[in-house]
Amino acid sequence: MDHAAGTRRDARVSLSLVVPVFNEAETVGLFVEKVAQVLGSDEQIDLQVIFVNDGSTDDTLERLMALQARDPRLLVIDLSRNFGKEAALTAGIDAACSDVVVPIDVDLQDPPELVLEMLAKWREGYEVVLARRINRDSDTWAKRVSASWFYRMHNRIASPKIPENAGDFRLMDRCVVEALKTMPESCRFMKGLFAWVGFRTAQVEYYRQPRVAGTSKFNGWKLWNFALEGFTSFSTDPLRVWTYIGMTVSLVSVLFAIFIGIKVLVAGVDVPGYASLMVAVSFLGGLQLMGIGVIGEYLGRTYVESKRRPVYFVRQVYEVKD
Repeated sequence: MDHAAGTRRDARVSLSLVVPVFNEAETVGLFVEKVAQVLGSDEQIDLQVIFVNDGSTDDTLERLMALQARDPRLLVIDLSRNFGKEAALTAGIDAACSDVVVPIDVDLQDPPELVLEMLAKWREGYEVVLARRINRDSDTWAKRVSASWFYRMHNRIASPKIPENAGDFRLMDRCVVEALKTMPESCRFMKGLFAWVGFRTAQVEYYRQPRVAGTSKFNGWKLWNFALEGFTSFSTDPLRVWTYIGMTVSLVSVLFAIFIGIKVLVAGVDVPGYASLMVAVSFLGGLQLMGIGVIGEYLGRTYVESKRRPVYFVRQVYEVKD
């Protein structure tokens, strides 16, 4: 038997739930109630719920303070502005000091009941336990198709591969959290970072339910930029492919030039056509602009990383002292 599994089998465990929130005043109360019902009464779990308020403009912070007054297990980190979910998730992971850490969404699409199954896998000796959704009924057709294509393309060109249909919802052992805290990049694609650190991993499957309240803060444009972040953070293939495109276009141009030369020698001088000239110029110009755009994506990320700015700033931490 694995020594780590043996020491975990019957041990009391400290658990931190990391919950990024942005304008979620309608959902935070429902979430705390559900978590207290499912996990709060378990005698083998020392529970902490870390809310990271990512610059909410509604009364999310006020509601969190009211909830904390009734439940001291809540820790509220108020960021100085909206830094985005990846930064808020990083702030929560940095603050967590428990044996195991579980990032989870506040909208209850990620069921707290699944954390108990994750803990059972952790007690078997796994350092990471992924929650893999087996349905996308709550997503639109466009989102389902785009998500499928994203995973296929990312896992074809990038390393390491991201488990398909597994989001941020997962259990991580303390050693995994410490490994993540050593990774300093500013442009953070957390799914990729989670996969990159490795460790012994298991999966549990679940059906994802619709949101209990409120609306998603992700739209098509944000998801597109999120996908670009994933591709450019863990693969240089988008840069390399333009070498092959350039070689192919150059080869076609040389072959076409040979064809024209032979045609002139055999049939005489041919009058060039304006339309074909414009098509060729437009096509090559478009290729060049796309290539420059891909280079620009990588250059922009290099520029951001070179400044070494912090990923987030904390305005205030609210906790109940013993």
